[in-house]
Amino acid sequence: MRMGEALFAEPVNANVMSYPANAKGDIVAARAETYRPAGIHLLIDLWEADNLADIEVIRATLVEAAGACGATLLDVQLHGFGPGQGITGVALLAESHISIHSWPEHGYAAIDVFVCGACDPHAVLPVLRNAFRPERVELTAQPRGVIPQQPRAPGDTHSDERG
Repeated sequence: MRMGEALFAEPVNANVMSYPANAKGDIVAARAETYRPAGIHLLIDLWEADNLADIEVIRATLVEAAGACGATLLDVQLHGFGPGQGITGVALLAESHISIHSWPEHGYAAIDVFVCGACDPHAVLPVLRNAFRPERVELTAQPRGVIPQQPRAPGDTHSDERG
């Protein structure tokens, strides 16, 4: 099963971590050191989607998506470009952000979800599916800021040379 198939009936194109990883998503590097990304960045393209010119639907969806992934919502800022036109916006999170840029005339929306800590960015997918009812979803997941599980010792600037 590919990522997203459990959440969407239609195929999902997903590129997931290009690092060797264990079942928890921890990145296992050479020399058996375990690394964990500082955050996960999802790039989500929705095609043949609905409600892309409805600023209140988009606002409510960003708020619900933040809660679904376990993030702390700080603010939501949206800008509509006029009746029937696209909307750009961001949910500012303590753990980073969720942003959307919509082109209702093409039935397309580009959504970024970048979260860190214990947040699960994939938990936003059912929320997006319910709000926008896309016919097709493309998903790319990128780990960001891959860091070792154990903090470096003070003055250690060459972690790859530790024994």
